Amino acid sequence: MRVLVVGAGGREHAIVRALARSPQRPELLCAPGNAGIRAETQRLAADVGDPVALAAAAAESGVDLVVVGPEAPLVAGLVDELEVKGVPVFGPKREAARLEGSKAFAKQIMAAAGVPTGGHWIVRTVEEGLEAIAGYPAVIKADGLAAGKGVVIAQDEAEARGALVAMIEERRFGDHPVLVEEFLEGDELSVLALCDGERARPLAPARDFKRIGDGDTGPNTGGMGAFSPVREIGADLLAEIARTVHQPVVDELRDRGTPFHGVLYAGLMLTDAGPRVLEFNVRFGDPETQVVLPRLRSDLLGLLWKATEPGGLAGAELEWDERAAVTVVLASAGYPESSSSGDVISGLDRVPPEVEVLHAGTAEANGDIVTAGGRVLNVTALGADAGGARDAAYAAADMIEFDGRQLRRDIALNA
Repeated sequence: MRVLVVGAGGREHAIVRALARSPQRPELLCAPGNAGIRAETQRLAADVGDPVALAAAAAESGVDLVVVGPEAPLVAGLVDELEVKGVPVFGPKREAARLEGSKAFAKQIMAAAGVPTGGHWIVRTVEEGLEAIAGYPAVIKADGLAAGKGVVIAQDEAEARGALVAMIEERRFGDHPVLVEEFLEGDELSVLALCDGERARPLAPARDFKRIGDGDTGPNTGGMGAFSPVREIGADLLAEIARTVHQPVVDELRDRGTPFHGVLYAGLMLTDAGPRVLEFNVRFGDPETQVVLPRLRSDLLGLLWKATEPGGLAGAELEWDERAAVTVVLASAGYPESSSSGDVISGLDRVPPEVEVLHAGTAEANGDIVTAGGRVLNVTALGADAGGARDAAYAAADMIEFDGRQLRRDIALNA
């Protein structure tokens, strides 16, 4: 089977590694990939930013299944174009992908489906936004795609005004409205579910760390690390989350004639009143995928293929490694405001084989592996418990060096 993985980050490298473990021994292709992914796959020469061209290239190359990693191609309609070409694909079509492409649309779906979430107000001017804020802290979100950086938790009016000006007047994240949301207190949780248009099968829960600095300080990022499992989330609570969060959304979209196939990612806050949805994403999370897939004992390729077939995931069983996984993100200088490229990475050959180094923002130059983005590498280790996995991940991370390297030192510290 020829399987194409679309994307170029650590999430896609984790997907490639999981697919390579399949007993079906698939032939793996990437578009565009990165230095690590390209070393383990064949590159499909096609413009990932052009859904029509990429779909045509996949069809011409005899691809049997496409797995789409990032959100932008999904929102742009890549799945729709692949279906036109008759290429099976795991991922939602454009209309269903609006769950991530528009936070206002996601709130509309949650209201219709009865999914628990915080209150929100859609605003289009700075003054409207300030009037909507009842108290601080206040959550201000760009409606469209923002690469994980379009959320500001404002502590006072000055910070709120700055965020609203950047999003509305400067259009930093495009010409979209802005959401002012109720601030929810509690512990965050990520629960991803495989969906076949009819049903949702939850994966192991994970917790990520979004801010750049230790102790959750500094600006939001795409994610600086994660761990799985989350011990306070037992099987019964996980099933309840899938029943009250994921399944109602799948049902609502199916009833609207836009069935959801792919990964439905729920970012949750565990409040005193129960789980509340912070956001939905329509693809594997990053960096949650890097700790969830290494623990999956079931055949990922078989599960993704079933999700595209008649009958879907009915009866599918997911088996998990009981060990804990911790991933630490190594970021480049300047991240998240900017990033540094071309810095030579050393020490990769010193990392023990039992620790997985996943490439995110990397490239090859003159025989060296160099930085090529904000989040550069993900270092993932398994251990008997979170403490053991954490120690192994940090020990390996400290073997890797490049100029301006950034990492948090508190990933999974209290797991």
